[in-house]
Amino acid sequence: MTASTRAAARQRLVGRMARRLRRALLVTTLAVLAWAAGLFWFAASIARQPPADDRVTDAIVVLTGGSERLTTGFELLSQGRARKLFISGVYRGVDVRELMRVSRQGGELESRIAIGYAADDTAGNAEETAGWMGEEGFASLRLVTANYHMPRSLVEFRRHLPEVEVVPHPVKPGNVRLDNWWSWPGTAALIVEEYNKWLLARLRLSLGL
Repeated sequence: MTASTRAAARQRLVGRMARRLRRALLVTTLAVLAWAAGLFWFAASIARQPPADDRVTDAIVVLTGGSERLTTGFELLSQGRARKLFISGVYRGVDVRELMRVSRQGGELESRIAIGYAADDTAGNAEETAGWMGEEGFASLRLVTANYHMPRSLVEFRRHLPEVEVVPHPVKPGNVRLDNWWSWPGTAALIVEEYNKWLLARLRLSLGL
């Protein structure tokens, strides 16, 4: 092979590598832009206020993770918005009376409250709730969790309770600033993390996993 032939071969190789690199950069750029657009859509879709409805469901389900959620769940139960309240993901050793004491509730609701200790993540919450709903023979529930956590929770509940009607009741945590969320490092990190987890939950649902 002559020197000119080798040089031409090197040029073709460099050209192929450059084209592949450009394609890879284009695909990566488009993927990042799509992810970023989805992130801003996700943040914009997070509910700022709880729903203004008076629907009655068989159960109220609270996912642990914030005092606002428990307080809201107890208030809804006392308003007659459901027959029973189920609190999923409770630490072992904590009973109903302790939760009611922390939330400054009276004892009149105690007999209508059940708690679950098995769940340690959102998928576990949905699975644990599915078991309890089946035992009770319930067909509808009002789901109480933080507003930023609600989209992923609905995906997991749809996966584990496909026949159950789920009414979302998002709670707005005081330390999560959704207006101009990108300018608040704590809120921005929380939303990015929750968005990525939501994407994974949607992927598992679409794949039937």
